[in-house]
Amino acid sequence: MPATLCGFFASVPEFRLIKPRTPPGVMELLPRDQIAFQRMLDTIRLTFERFGFLPVETPVMELSEVLLTKSGGETERQVYFVQSTGALEKSAGEGMPELALRFDLTVPLARYVAEHEHDLAFPFRRYQMQRVYRGERAQRGRFREFYQCDIDVIGKDSLSIRHDAEIPAVIQSVFDALAIGDFTIQLNHRKLLRGYFEGLGIEDERQVAVLREIDKLDKRGEDAVRATLAGEGFGLAAGAIDKLMAFSQVRSRSHEDALARLAALGAGTTLFDEGRDELREVLQRLKAMGVPESRYAINLSIARGLDYYTGLVYETTLDAHPQIGSICSGGRYDNLASHYTKSKLPGVGISIGLTRLFWQLREAGLIASAESSVDALVTLLDDEGLDHALSLSQQLRAAGLNVETQLEPRKLAKQLQYADRAGIRFVVIRGGDEAAKGMVAVKDLRRGEQFEVADADLARTLLIEREQWRALPAEGQR
Repeated sequence: MPATLCGFFASVPEFRLIKPRTPPGVMELLPRDQIAFQRMLDTIRLTFERFGFLPVETPVMELSEVLLTKSGGETERQVYFVQSTGALEKSAGEGMPELALRFDLTVPLARYVAEHEHDLAFPFRRYQMQRVYRGERAQRGRFREFYQCDIDVIGKDSLSIRHDAEIPAVIQSVFDALAIGDFTIQLNHRKLLRGYFEGLGIEDERQVAVLREIDKLDKRGEDAVRATLAGEGFGLAAGAIDKLMAFSQVRSRSHEDALARLAALGAGTTLFDEGRDELREVLQRLKAMGVPESRYAINLSIARGLDYYTGLVYETTLDAHPQIGSICSGGRYDNLASHYTKSKLPGVGISIGLTRLFWQLREAGLIASAESSVDALVTLLDDEGLDHALSLSQQLRAAGLNVETQLEPRKLAKQLQYADRAGIRFVVIRGGDEAAKGMVAVKDLRRGEQFEVADADLARTLLIEREQWRALPAEGQR
């Protein structure tokens, strides 16, 4: 064992009470908040599956040489490497560890598709909902461990623009189902942007840098972006910057307005016209799929900072809470797995950073703790009633209810207090009077009511009450 590790283990006291605390940059929830988070995951998963996406999971660890296809840069500075103590002893001084934690789901997808290329049916439609890890600087709302919920469609050699048009329909369905408020899916096209740059005489090697600056307009403001574009490293003329700013301020307010604004851009380069035609086709398909026009708009400042996007790009924002930023983003890329295979695998996809979104929505008061996933608590007043409580609980479970059974007798007030604190709605009580009549009493802690029902009718009654409650609008449940 290396001397450093020997010293570490020797320095750990044999008996010491450690203060319990989570590491910075992780979100650890209490049960009722975890239920709310899990229900969001379930909603997203079901929606992805309704659009024909298939589940994929990849290991949390990847080989470092696979994960880090580019050396250096911001990504590598945020990677968590994985090393066992045994491997650490063997590889002391040998450079980069063999394994690293994934920092997104896109690189693992690229490796997965390249590795299983001959076993997959193309176009390959996958969804993946797993944790990823980044060494973010500790601050509120930034996480080192977080869930990403991704979908991608990967083609072999080519992929129709029609797949790009389907993606906003998935986004719309997801966020309508989550019911977190009105939102807008903002669309742009990297070819349209790059073609416009060509028309202004901005050469290829500077286009990516200009794209990155344009993408910062909402964060940095127009004056700061103007100063950067006019300064060292760019040196754009004032006239070119004016045109860029005017172009980047184009926003649409309706479907027809989007088409009119695209037409008003006038003639452009071949690349410009190709991007505009594809945007028009996407708009046409969205209308055919019945996506409400209030849910999408063109926004010619959207560029997405990642270099690998080559076509359509998407950003989704909450209308009433723009300060939250993008809640879902993505776009088209030409070749997903160029580092791992000679095959050309173009794709299009989006990602929802659910941990950060959940945290922000909770901070903004847009979501609250959920009710317990337990429907009913079957109480126990004395040991003689245990067999009945166990049998009744099993009957309720067989009918489709989630049930907790009190296994040790306690005062009824204590059991009611426990159920209320745990968020359990129904409390089933069987005292001597109820037992003599073959009945049970049910206390509904949400409505503040109590009623009696026969044992044989209990399951049906609770199921009806549960479904009626779920059918109420949120404000009716308060």
